[in-house]
Parts: sequence; structure tokens; C-alpha cells
Amino acid sequence: MTRYLTSTSLSGSLLLALCAPALTQTALPPIEIRAPKAFELGQIKVGERRLATPTGPTSQGNGSGADGASSSAAPANADNAPTPKQHTDAFGGYTITNRQIETFARDTLDRAINIAPGVNANTTGTARNEQNIYVRGFDRWQVPLTVDGVRVMLPVDNRLDFARFMTPDIAEAQIAKGYASVLDGPGGMGGQINLVSRKPSREIESEFRSRVEFGRDGTYQGVQNYGFVGTKKDLYYAQLSGAWQKFDGWLLPASYVSTPIQGWGFRNQSYTQDYSVNAKVGVTPNATDEYSLTFSRQDGDKGAPFHVSQPINTQNNWKWPYWRVQNLYFLSKTKLGDASYVKTRGYWSKYENSILAFDNFGFFNQAAPKSFDSHYSDYALGAEVEAGTQFEDIDTLKGLFYYRLDTHTEWQNNYGTNYQGKPKGCVANVPCSFQPVIASLEDTYSVAIENTFHPRKDIDIVGGFSYDWRHLRQAQGFALPQGTITYTPKDMSAPNYQGAVIWRYNGTDADRVYFNVSDRVRYPTLFERFSTRFGGATSNPTLQPERAVNYDLGWSTQFAPNARLTVDLFHSWVQNLIQNVPMPAYGPNVTQSQNVGAGRFTGAEVSVDYEPREDFSLGGNLTVMRRRVYAPYIPTFQPIGVPDIKLFLYAGYRPIPEITLTPNIEIASSRWTAYQNTQSYYRTGAYFLTNFNADYQVTSNFKVTAGVRNLFDQLYVLTDGFPEPGRSMYLAVKATF
Repeated sequence: MTRYLTSTSLSGSLLLALCAPALTQTALPPIEIRAPKAFELGQIKVGERRLATPTGPTSQGNGSGADGASSSAAPANADNAPTPKQHTDAFGGYTITNRQIETFARDTLDRAINIAPGVNANTTGTARNEQNIYVRGFDRWQVPLTVDGVRVMLPVDNRLDFARFMTPDIAEAQIAKGYASVLDGPGGMGGQINLVSRKPSREIESEFRSRVEFGRDGTYQGVQNYGFVGTKKDLYYAQLSGAWQKFDGWLLPASYVSTPIQGWGFRNQSYTQDYSVNAKVGVTPNATDEYSLTFSRQDGDKGAPFHVSQPINTQNNWKWPYWRVQNLYFLSKTKLGDASYVKTRGYWSKYENSILAFDNFGFFNQAAPKSFDSHYSDYALGAEVEAGTQFEDIDTLKGLFYYRLDTHTEWQNNYGTNYQGKPKGCVANVPCSFQPVIASLEDTYSVAIENTFHPRKDIDIVGGFSYDWRHLRQAQGFALPQGTITYTPKDMSAPNYQGAVIWRYNGTDADRVYFNVSDRVRYPTLFERFSTRFGGATSNPTLQPERAVNYDLGWSTQFAPNARLTVDLFHSWVQNLIQNVPMPAYGPNVTQSQNVGAGRFTGAEVSVDYEPREDFSLGGNLTVMRRRVYAPYIPTFQPIGVPDIKLFLYAGYRPIPEITLTPNIEIASSRWTAYQNTQSYYRTGAYFLTNFNADYQVTSNFKVTAGVRNLFDQLYVLTDGFPEPGRSMYLAVKATF
């Protein structure tokens, strides 16, 4: 397995940056903080002296209510909303709001979650061109993604591309770190991310946004548009929304030195085009019950940039003509009596994507054996029932039953090789052999129980247990010359445990100390168990789940009327990590996925928000982390993708009621990366980025925004051979009615 972090050393340049006088002597102006719930702010009206953004980037809220507003329910209470999951600040969770996302111009999910402590995004490199995420060192395979509680999971490999998820339609991104409730379903080995979709809150409501982006020299890069219309009545609500973006690509920094593969200017194959639609209707027969039906669909089309220095004839020439996810789901919440509730969730999800592989750099010839057209078509059906009751003021008991069916089908057209694996009879740009449709089917079940005991009004003691099992009905593969391979199904099961203690030492949720332990598993994907990876791997049907025991000790306090501080210390003990082990008996470059790895992830997070005046606020967060991974068959192995130190600072200042200025900086130390197609590692990726956003509230319904990312056009590389974007500028408008 890859994707982890090591070392706590900090490069000299970063250390100088951290100590620079400009940071210690110059006040940084803000955005509005995610205040403790007692002083959460509403939207700005022209003429007010409050800051334009009502929530700030170190929010540690406990989710969103059914109407999208923040819920202040303590963990002792039955969950008030059918949509959000169980994330609470009592367990060290973190919430990023729609207003934060807008203020910091984080138009895709990978960029948005990068402002949270303990969380970072990193490009995978290679021809897949995907954005991976890490939550306290755990990657996308170990941190499930849900939308309104509905699992988004690609059945065969779950290699989600977080850059495909646009953010304007997200009310909140709720991040559970380490401790993800067993009531959230299986797989939360290192945490969980839940996206809460927007919902109308007024009788007639609409919003329209448009953002145009330019490169460092003013070159047009692309546009993103968003629209939302909805209505909320006493007994029902309805909405329709959609987002669309089309980017020709992005510009490299001016200091980039051209190579034969990548010239100066636009990054080759960096174009993207995405759109999403979301339609939702809901019935609210009373103040406590809610029943909603939602349909969402998102489509993506992207290129895959090349490694800038690796010889072109050793690279894959891939295009992704479509990447599609659609969901239809029903959510309900019914209150039973004064102290009980039942929630249900049922869904149908479909996933489709395609890869076109070409012989050459120009993407016009398919004649060699490396060329193919690969197609995936998957769907999932699922249902969940959660019920809970509260016994006086002493105890709260909740339970969950979870079921999901995943089906995967794939087929492929091959060029340059026939059914015998030979070039005989093949014609350029005409498929020479056709891989038949192969399929896999798997059921996943989970039963969970969570109990919260309240020995005193200021103390909660939480215990949780779940048991997950998977029933593999069918698994198939394909390889030349033998053809379709039908594997012997192998079922697996595993228990999960967790516990937490929360002490609200001043009698309010604003001041608390908490400690939690989570012992969770992550099941291997079909890809890890059965994929032959174009002849580079052999299957392992008996591959076992990975397991992590996560510890978190935290303290959160409201140390002034408009100020909040949170400190977290965490440690994870990881077992059965899946690694690719060389298998020389099957070939010189053949590997197999095996449970041979182990790891220790240790770190600390500090988050602070402070609003000294109504027109000024500042804050940020710091993450320090070290990961060590034992990989016995790869002596040189280093966990990649995560910096040892990550710092985010922001400020917001309103010189006059209509204008809000929001500078922010991002600092990260170096991280491990691997030379492409080798087992050699080196450190790269230290950066100091300065960003700036300015909002002008022309009227109460119309706003103009201008901003810049990577102001000083810094050149930095997070993954070997894949430099990051240079300076970009944007101009946006927003109208609300």
C-alpha cells in the first residue's frame, strides 16, 4: 500500500517562512469564524458591521440540521436530522461550511477539505490524474465518502477522484477523524467524510453564481456556473440545483523549466469539464418528522497530464471521456413518542466510467498492444434503518442495520493483439479482440449498537460495537490467453469497537475535554483481491481486512466571548496493511496484495478562531504529524502523500460595510513521493502559498468577488513529475433572491 507519511524534519526554507517577520508583525485581516454555537452569526446585510462570511474555517460543529442550519444537539440527544451522519465536535470532528468554501474559492472537494486540520489532498500522478485525500494519514480507501449519509463507493476499486466533486451545492462537509461512529456504517477505519447537500430555508429562494478564472498572465482558463431554486413551506420543500464547469486547463508557474514532454505555459492534458444536477422534494408533516426523495447526477470529462521528465514512450496515453455518478435516495426521520425515533435510508446508485488508451502522445492512433478501450458499469442498492431512544436523562441507546449490494461489470476492446495474444490479423484503429463482459457481485451487512450513559449532566460515556460481514457472490477476471477467470468466492467478517468520554467542565458544550478510542476495519476492494493489473499482478482471494486502533485526546474551549481554541493529540496503530509483494514465481514484475504491513501514525492539531471586533477576525490551524510504516518486502518503502507539518492561517477585515478582504496562507513541509515505476523515494512538496479574496456586496442581493491563488506564482511538486498550478486569478458574481 502507498499513501502515507513519515519524518518530522522541516526544510530550512519553510522554517524561515514560519519565522518571517511579516507573519509576526503584520495583523492578518479575516472571515467570520464558525463561532461556538452560542454566537453563530447570520448572513450579512448591507450596512451591518459584521463580516460577510458567517462561518470560518476551524468550525468544529456537530453537523447540520434537517434544514441545513447548524444543530446544537449534544451527543446525548436523539439525532434531530435525517440527513447528516453522527459527526460531532465532541469526538474531534470538523465541519466546513458552504460560506467558507465560497470565501476561500474552493470550487472542488479536494481543495475544500484541504483547509481542515489533519486533512490534505494530494495528486496521485500517473495516467489516472486523480486527487486523493488523507485524513490523519488515512487515504480514500480507508476514509469513506457519503452524500447525505449515502455511501459513494466505486465497487471495483473505490479510487474516487475528489476533484470531480464540485462544492457550490454542498451545505457542509462533515469530517470525522479517527473516530467515525459505528452508526455510520462499515469501513470508517480512519474516519469518514459526509457531504450535506443544500436545502431551501425560505418560502421562495434562489441563488446564481458565476466564476471566471485566468492564468498568471491573464490567459483565460475556464468558468464555473451554479444555480439553485427552491421553496420551503410548512408541510413540504422542493429544490432544483445544478453546477457546470469547463476549464481548458491551467498554467504552470513562470519559473517552470520546459522539458521535451512539457512545455512552458499550459499544462498538457489538464482540461476538465464537469456538471452536476440535484433535485430534491421533502415532506415535513410536523416539527420533528421529515421524508425526502433526492436525485443527483454528476458527469466528468478530464485529461491526464504526463510526467514532465519520464520518456514519453514509457508513459500511458490515457483519456477519460466520461466519469459518471448518479444517485436516487429516500431519507426519513420519524419521532416515536417523546424520546424515541427511527430513521431510514434507501438508495440506488450507478457508476460509469471509461478509459481510452492510445499508442502515441497525440491521442490519434490505437495499434499497439498498450492501446485499449475500457468500460466500467456498476450499480449499488442499499438500505439502512437506525432507531434510538432516550431513557430519562440517564441513557441514550441507538442501533443500526445496514445492507448494500454492489455489482461491477466491465468489458474492453483491445488493439494490436488478438485472442491468442499475438499481433496477427490486427489493423490500426480497429479492435483486434473483444474482452467479454465480466462481473462481480458482493453483499455487505453491518449491525451496530451505540450507547451513551450520562452519570452526570456534564459527562457522557459512549460505547459502540458493530459487526460487519461481506458475502461475495461472484468474482471474475480476464487475461490473455486463458480468457475469463472465475474465482472461488470467499466471505469475510470482522467486529468493530469504540468508546469515548466527554466532560463539559463548565456545564456547556463550549468547554470540554474528550477522549475516544476507535478500533475499526477496512475491507479490501475487488481490485486488490482479484485484479491482474494488465499482467502485473496475481490474485489473492483470501486477502484480509486492514485494521486501525485510533486514540484521540482533545480539549476545546471558548476562552473569550468570540474566541475558540481546540487542541487534539492523536495516535493510530495500524495492522494488516495491504502491500504489493513481489511474486517472482509468476514473473519478474508480478506482485500480489498481501497483509504484511503495519504502521504508527502520531500527531497533534491546534485550531483557533478569534473575533476581536465585529469587522475583524482571524484564525487558523496547525497539524504536526509523523507516520512510520513497516513494509517487509520493500526495504526502501516510505509512506507518501502527507506533509509532516501543515499550517493554514486566515484573516478577514471589513474596512467599510460593503467590502470584506480575506487573505489566507497555506504552508506545508515536504512529503515523501516515489520516482515513477520504481521503489525509490525522495522528499518534495514544501510550499508557502498566499491567497487573497475580496468581496463587494453591491446590494443585499448581489455580490462581486475577485481573488488570486498562489499569489507569488510558486513552483512546487507534490508527486514526482507532476508540478502544481501557478498563480491564477478569478472574478465572480453571486445573486440571491
